Amino acid sequence: MSTRSLNKVMIIGNLTNKPELRYTPQNHGVTSFGIATNRNWSDSDGQNQESTEFHNVVAWNKLAELCAQLLDKGDKVYIGGRLQTRTWDDQDGHKNYKTEIVCEDMLILHKQGGGQAQQNTAPAGNGQSYESSPSKVAPVNKDSFDASDFSDFNDEKAETTPKDDSKVTEKPDALPF
Repeated sequence: MSTRSLNKVMIIGNLTNKPELRYTPQNHGVTSFGIATNRNWSDSDGQNQESTEFHNVVAWNKLAELCAQLLDKGDKVYIGGRLQTRTWDDQDGHKNYKTEIVCEDMLILHKQGGGQAQQNTAPAGNGQSYESSPSKVAPVNKDSFDASDFSDFNDEKAETTPKDDSKVTEKPDALPF
């Protein structure tokens, strides 16, 4: 019996810095950048709390070039990928570790300059391409979030038909981000 495992990461956050594009000696593009994600909750006293996590992201090959070309500090993006931890010894012989998200999918949700994402097709390292168009990309901020901005989730009403042939109509109350 084989054991299964899953290494999958999906985050939506803001870039903390402009992506840096470099090339390996084999001429493979590699881009590194940071993403900040926020978490909000109410503590036991009813006070609103917030914490921020910072994530290191690395993209390779064509996706690395696209990230460096299209992304800027402050942009809101979706990143899909996997976790990877690198180890190396520094000059003093100390072992160092760095855990990164290896980016496989990237989608620009909102440009920092105030405009929405331009019409782009960003091929991921797995050969699939993801298109973002202004009609399907809505800016999201904490103060003016409205689920109706996401037309994919609110196309009229989502209908499902149970086995007893009675109609059930469901509409999402809120999105998970």
